[in-house]
Order: sequence, then C-alpha cells, then structure tokens
Amino acid sequence: MAKCQRNDVASLILDRPATDAGGHSRLWTVFSGSAFRRVIFDAVSCGGGSRQRNRRREEEEFIVATARSTAKAPEKRKAVRSEKLADLLSMADSPEAESDAETKRKEDALEELKRVARDLQAEDLATRKYAARSVRLRAKEDSEARVTLAMLGAIPPLVGMLDSEDADSQIASLYAMLNLGIGNDVNKAAIVKAGGVHNMLKLIESPGDPNPSVLEAIVANFLGLSALDSNKPVIGSSGAIPFLVKTLQSSSPQAKQDAFRALYNLSIFASNVSVILETDLIPFLLKTLGDMEVSERVLAILSNVVSTPEGRKAISRAPDAFPILVDALNWNDSPGCQEKASYILMVMAHKAYGDRQAMIEAGIVSSLLELTLLGSTLAQKRASRMLECLRVDKGKQVSENYGGNSGGAAVSAPICGGSASSSSANPNAGEVEDMMMSEEKKAVKQLVQQSLQNNMKRIVKRANLPQDFVPSDHFKSLTSSSTSKSLPF
Repeated sequence: MAKCQRNDVASLILDRPATDAGGHSRLWTVFSGSAFRRVIFDAVSCGGGSRQRNRRREEEEFIVATARSTAKAPEKRKAVRSEKLADLLSMADSPEAESDAETKRKEDALEELKRVARDLQAEDLATRKYAARSVRLRAKEDSEARVTLAMLGAIPPLVGMLDSEDADSQIASLYAMLNLGIGNDVNKAAIVKAGGVHNMLKLIESPGDPNPSVLEAIVANFLGLSALDSNKPVIGSSGAIPFLVKTLQSSSPQAKQDAFRALYNLSIFASNVSVILETDLIPFLLKTLGDMEVSERVLAILSNVVSTPEGRKAISRAPDAFPILVDALNWNDSPGCQEKASYILMVMAHKAYGDRQAMIEAGIVSSLLELTLLGSTLAQKRASRMLECLRVDKGKQVSENYGGNSGGAAVSAPICGGSASSSSANPNAGEVEDMMMSEEKKAVKQLVQQSLQNNMKRIVKRANLPQDFVPSDHFKSLTSSSTSKSLPF
C-alpha cells in the first residue's frame, strides 16, 4: 500500500515539474486545491483510485468517441442525402416517369394549340394576326401540329383573314396556310375547299398595286397547292395561270422559281395545257431557254405541253423553236437538259413530217450523232430513235422522187439468172438505178454540208466571233469533199 502511494506521489511530482521564479516546485500551479486533494486521495487509496481512474478513462474514451461520431455525422447525413437524390433521379429516368412527362408535355401542347385556334376567331384583328403567326411557327416543322390545328378548325379563319385590308395580316395568314399544307394532302385539299384560291385571286385582282410580299406568298401557296392532283384542275381553271405567267416576266428571283415549278405542276394536267396556250408562255419559255438557271424547268414544262396535239402545234409555230431546241442537244454539261430536249424533239418528229424537215434544216442530224456518242444513256436512246425515224423518212422521199422521174417503171431483180436476160427484159433498169444512186448520194452530200455549216455557225456563236465571220477556203474544201460515211443513211 505504501509502495503504491510512493509510486503515485513520485509520479505526480516528477510528471509535473513546475517551478516558481526561485526555482522551487509548485504543485498548485498545475492543479487547483480541490483537484490536488482528489489526486492525493486517489494515490493514497491505491486500489480505489485505480478503479476511479479506469472509470474516468472510460468516460474520456466515451467522450472522445462521441465527439468523433458527432464530427462524422454531417458526412453521413450528406451521404444519405446523396443516396436519396440518386434514388429520385433513377425514378425520374424510369419508363413510367418518362411516359408521365411525355403525356404532360403533350397535354400542355394541346392546350396551347386550342388557345391558338380560339384566338384565330377573336374579334380583335391584332389577336388574330398574332395567332396566325403562331400557327406559322408551330406548323413549320411539326407534322402533328399541322394535323391538330386543322382538326381544331384553324383553316377557315385563316382563309377569312385574306379579306382583311391589312397587308401584315394577309402575309401571316398566307404563310400559315403554306406551312399547314407542307406534306399534308388533306390540309391542301381543305384550303382549296375553304375558298383559299378564290380569296388569293381576289387579292391579285384588287385595285392598286399589290404588296410584293403578298404576291410572293400567293405564288408560294399556288406552288404548294398545285402539287396535289385533285387541286390541279381547280387552280388551272380559276385564272391563276395568267398570274403565274405574268410573275415569270416581272418578279423577284424566288417568286420566278416558284412560278416555274407551279406551272410545271399545273401543266401535268392535260386540260390546263389549253389554258397555258392562251397566254404567251411558249414564246417566253423558248426565249428564256438560254438561261441555264431555269433552262431545265423550261424544258420540263415544254415536255408536258408537247404531249397534246395543240401543244405541239404551238411549239412548231413559235419563231426559231427548232434551232433553239436543237442547240439544247449540244449542252454536254447539262445532261438533264439534253434528255428533255431530245424527248420534245422525238415526240414532235414522230408525230409530224413537217416538223422533221424543220429539224433537219436546223442541223439536228449532227447534234444527234454527237449525242449518241457523248450523251447520257437515256439521251443516246432517244437520239438513236430520232436518227432511225429521219433515215426511214429520207429513204421514202428518195424512192418516191426517183420512182416518179423514171415514168413509173418498176425496178426489180431478174426472174432468171444472167445479166443479159435482165438487160433484155428491161434495158433501162441499170440506168435508172444509177440515176437513183447518184441522186441519193447528192442529197446526202448536201445534207452533210448543211450540217457542217450549221455546226460552224454554232461554234462561231459560242466563240463570240464577229457576225460577219466567213469560213476559210480550207473549211469549204472539207465540206465539199465530205462523204456520207458518217451518216446512218
């Protein structure tokens, strides 16, 4: 017991070596009076002090552990919140949540479209104009919105807005109808049925100069509406064709392109061709054929016009029609134009003998020969068919000419072998045959010379040489010495 006390007191004194200014040890600077007495008491009681020290040690360890757990609590709460947030996000990404969100979005979109449809029928013009602009924006790229707005009755109010005298309201209504008809044949038919074409023509025929922006919007609508087959006869008989032809001659580049395409759509319907021929469209198209930006569209319209007898007559009567079309066969850099021009000429050559003669005079033979070598597959086939038609026609003409000159004498093979019997049966047969062959060669030679001269004229024209340019004597000698080996006759 005494050893235990000595050890505890010695430990107490040695472990706390505090001194005062004079170097003397001071225990009371480390402990208060009561704390010092309690330490002395524990050291003296030895065993009891050890139990108390153990208890205090356990209390201190508990306090430290509690403090540490308290310090880690925010991190645990943060981790718990993160886990809960991850669970919510996973629930949001689930198919059920996605379907619910999609349904909510569609419901909101439907309510918005219903509001727009109601605003189109409002009394206030500004409200209707704002609603028409909303229809234009929503129907531009959303096919479902086009269907929904039409079902909500948006088309009749838009057609009615064309009666307004406000140009901005007219433009908003026209472009709203244009977007409603994109890729939707039902809406296109509904616009025509609601009187859209009639109201557009009323704007065109109104006194005063129409707004250019309104005219462009009307042309764009005619383009879109004419794409539907059932609308073609309605638009064609309404008086829209003269307006479109006038647009080609004086309007913006975009309006001209739309007018060309609308006229092409309308010319597909055969009954509209007669209406087109009442205008000056055919001469204008042939005159415009040199413009490469619109040449293919011009030839596309002529390809539809040539399908009718009156259309072929109108083209053949147009000034310089065949030289212009034959020149288009030489546009090697535009296969589409070559194919369409060859189709027009092929149809006209098949239907009328007079047109074939005009084509030959325009130098079509050399152009067809070149096309059979350098053209596309389709153009080559059409060129070959035309050459065959011209060859047969030329052979018939030569046979008829020389049959008449021989006084109707028949030329046939001898009945029994031997040249003597043939000569005795018809002594003039050889002479007549020689005359026919020489005349045919002369005709072919003349045709070759004419083709070469026409080619030379085109070369001079393309090279921008003086108009009074005269071919050299060497070229003339070449044309005079040419043979018929290059022609299929």
